[in-house]
Amino acid sequence: MFKALKSKNFKLFFYGQSVSVIGTWLQKTAVSWMVYSVTGSVFLLGLTTFLSMIPSLFLAPLAGSIIGRYDRHRSMIVLQSLAMFQAGALALLIYLKIYNINYILALSLLQGIINAFDMTCRQTMMVEIVDNKDDLPNAVALNSTLNNFARIAGPALAGIILHNYGEDICFIGNFLSYIPVLISLLMMKITPHIKATDKLKMLDDLTEGWDYIKKESEMAKMLLMLMCSSLFVISFNTLMPVFAKDIFSGNAQTFSWFESAAGIGSIISAIYLANLKTSQNMNKIMIAASLLLGFSIIILAYSNSLTVALLCMALSGVGMMAQTSSINIYIQTQSASHMRSRSISYYLMAYQGMIPVGSLIIGYVSHIIGTRNTVAIQGIICIISVIVYVYYKNRSTQEEFGSCEVRYKN
Repeated sequence: MFKALKSKNFKLFFYGQSVSVIGTWLQKTAVSWMVYSVTGSVFLLGLTTFLSMIPSLFLAPLAGSIIGRYDRHRSMIVLQSLAMFQAGALALLIYLKIYNINYILALSLLQGIINAFDMTCRQTMMVEIVDNKDDLPNAVALNSTLNNFARIAGPALAGIILHNYGEDICFIGNFLSYIPVLISLLMMKITPHIKATDKLKMLDDLTEGWDYIKKESEMAKMLLMLMCSSLFVISFNTLMPVFAKDIFSGNAQTFSWFESAAGIGSIISAIYLANLKTSQNMNKIMIAASLLLGFSIIILAYSNSLTVALLCMALSGVGMMAQTSSINIYIQTQSASHMRSRSISYYLMAYQGMIPVGSLIIGYVSHIIGTRNTVAIQGIICIISVIVYVYYKNRSTQEEFGSCEVRYKN
C-alpha cells in the first residue's frame, strides 16, 4: 500500500502535506460554521464555497498551459507561499474580531485563484516526484488517503477548538501548517525543468487540449460524468451545517461529525484504491461508486436519525472518493506525457470548477423547496447520470465492435 513512499521526493511531499491538509480542513470547517452562525444565511454559506472554488472553472485551462511550461517545483513553492499569505490575512481578521463578510468573501476568492494553479501544479508534479512510474496510481491513491485522513482529523479537531477555544485558533493553526510544506518542498531534489522557449499561445493550447480530450472518447465520457456529479451532486456537502444545526439541533461539534463521517468513508475507499495492483477497470469502479453515492444521499435526505445520517455520510464518502479518484487515476495513467498537464486541468475544471456552481444553485434551490428535498433530488440525478453513462458507453462499444466486424469481413 505504501510503495510510492520509497521515492524520497514523494515521501517529503507526503509528510509535508500531512500537516498542511489538516490545517486546511481546520479553516474550511471554521469558515463554514462561522459564516452560517454569523449570518444565518444558507445563500452566503453557498456563496463562500462558490468563491473559494469557482476560479478553477475559468483558470484551470490557463493553469494547465502555464504550469506545463515552467518548473513545477519552483511554482509549488511560490504558490504555497501565496496560500500561506492568504491564510495569515484571514487569521489576522478573525483574531482581531473583524467579522466582515465582504472581507471573508474576498479572501475566499483569493484562495480560489491560488488553488486553481496550485491543484494543477500539484497533480502534474506527481509524476516527477515518483521514481517508479508504475507506482504513480499508488501515489495518487495515497495522496487521496492523506487528504481524507485530514478530513476526519481536521473537522474533529476544529469541532473541539470551536467549542472550547474559538474560531481564531483554527485560522492561526492553518497559517502555521504551511511551514512544514515549505520546508519539505525546499528539501526536495528534482531535476530542473527545461523552460519552454516558444511563446505561450493560449488559444492554440486550449484547442489542442480540447481536441485531445475529444479524441480520447473514454476519458471524455468520464469527465462528463464527473462534471455532472460535481455540478448537481457533490455540492450536497454545502448543506451539512444546515443538517447539523437546524435538522438535528446540534452545534459545531455535530457539524464536525458529519465532515468526519464522510472522511472515514473516503479513507476506506482510498485504501481500497491504494491496494489495487493495476489501474485497469477504473470505469467499473466509477460506476459502482456513483450508484453508492446517489443512494446514500437519498437516504440521508429523509433520515430522522443522527446515527443513520452519519452512516449515510460515511457511505457517500466511499462513493464520492472512489468516483473522483478513479477518474483521476485513469487520466494520470492514460494521458500522453506532453498532454498530462492539460488533461489534468480539464479534470480540475470538471471537478473543482463545477462544485461551486452547484453550491450556489443548491443554496438557492433549498430556499424554495427545502434542504431535504434538494438533497434527495441530487441523489436521483446521480443515479440517472450513471444510467446515461452506461447507455452511451455500451452503445459506443457496440459501434466499435460492429466496425471491427465489417473490417474483418472485408
